[in-house]
Parts: sequence; C-alpha cells; structure tokens
Amino acid sequence: GRVPPALAALSQVLRLERSRRTRIMFPLQRLERYLAPGTDTAPFHIFEPGLGALQRAETLFTSGQGHPIDYVSSAVRMDHAPPPALPEVCFIGRSNVGKSSLIRALFSLAPEVEVRVSKTPGHTKKMNFFKVGKYFTLVDMPGYGYRAPQDFVEMVEAYLQERRNLKRTFLLVDGVVGLQKTDHIAVEMLEEFGIPYVMVLTKIDRAPQGLLLKNVLGIQEFVKENTQGCFPQLFLVSSVEFSGVHLLRCFVAHVTGNLPAVETS
Repeated sequence: GRVPPALAALSQVLRLERSRRTRIMFPLQRLERYLAPGTDTAPFHIFEPGLGALQRAETLFTSGQGHPIDYVSSAVRMDHAPPPALPEVCFIGRSNVGKSSLIRALFSLAPEVEVRVSKTPGHTKKMNFFKVGKYFTLVDMPGYGYRAPQDFVEMVEAYLQERRNLKRTFLLVDGVVGLQKTDHIAVEMLEEFGIPYVMVLTKIDRAPQGLLLKNVLGIQEFVKENTQGCFPQLFLVSSVEFSGVHLLRCFVAHVTGNLPAVETS
C-alpha cells in the first residue's frame, strides 16, 4: 500500500505549533478571529469533539487486521447496490468539487483502498460503495452538473428515497465559489425528500481568508433561512492540507452511531 501523507494522522497534527494545529483540526474556529463584533458564533461550535473522540474516530478509518476497509462494488441502479446491512453515509456534489479527493483523504490511513481521482470533471458515473469494517458504508455518488450522466437524477433520487440505512448525506460545495445554481437544486431535492444532510466546503486551501469567511457566513445565513434538514454547522476541508479531515471523520463516526457519546472540549 501507499505511505499515508503527512498530517493524515492526528499524532502528526498534534506535533504542530498551536495555531497551525487549530487550523488543521478546527478550520471553522480559525475563521472566528475575522468576525465582526456581535456576530453569532453558535454555528461555529455545535460539533466540537474532544481529542479522545477524534482519536477513536481515526481508528475506524485506519485499516488493520480484523478491520478491513474495502471498496465493495459500484452500481448504476439501486438493484445493483449491495444489501443495506450497515449504517451508511453518502457524498454528493458538483463535478470537480473535489469529492473523490476528499474521500481519498478520509481513507488515507487505509492506503490499500483505491479511490479514483480524475482530472476530468464528471468522471464518476456510478455509485461507489466502500465498507469500513463492520461499522458503516461510505458511498461516493456521481457528480452533478458538468458532464453528469443523463440518468444521474433518477439514480440519486432513487438512492435517497429508498436507502433505508442512510444516516446522513454530505453535500460538498466549492469553498472558493460558494453555492451555485446546481447546488441549490441539490438542496431542494434533499429538503423535498426530508433527508438529513450537512454541507462541506471543499478546497479551502485555495480561498483567501476574506473570501472564505464571506462564503461561510453567506451559506450559514442561507441554511438558517431556507433549510430544515441541514445541520447548522458547516464543515471546512482541504484534501491537500488535511484541514478539517480529522473532524469530518469524527462526524461520520458520530452520525453512523459509532461515537454515541461525543465529549466536547
């Protein structure tokens, strides 16, 4: 297998000096220093696990003897999907939002797992299922928008409506450009179906702090005013720098029932 990249493991992050460690582990908190006085900071601190919970979540994403992390199968229709035996999460987003790169970062401590990352937008045409031991399944969904497969809507709608073991949908939004028209369509679909979901802002290493904060505050306001099923805290990630990856692992472990009690720091 491949050697995990630097900062893939918490033990490596904890060796960093404090400000950089915070930026990697809790990138949303790092933005607080730029907020205007009186800004509501509650949506920045809803899910704030302690180090113990982060470490326990990391063990779920670390393959080992007796705990395999495997690509299971791909499907273009629901009758091709594996049986819904485990709690499940799915990742959806626009083509080229960095979805496969993020999933590869989440699985970086299981280097034998092959998550294909293409330079060509719209490469993922199927639902790809990854089994994390006996604990949960993670699904990489086809990208929507540019070069999306024609049957994307039918495929994803059927999955969201029929997959009874689905615990949370992760809607990925480009942290540089913010919500786009196609993202609004995805939000409307999730809201219509009553699917609990969370927004993840990707590529935050490419966004200047001012632009990133503007997008975060704008999306937070949108979530507050226009959604019912969206978790009010955003998750910020960089698949390059591993910012937010450890926290996202912890949230996945939590919503799949594998961290029933998350202590807060």
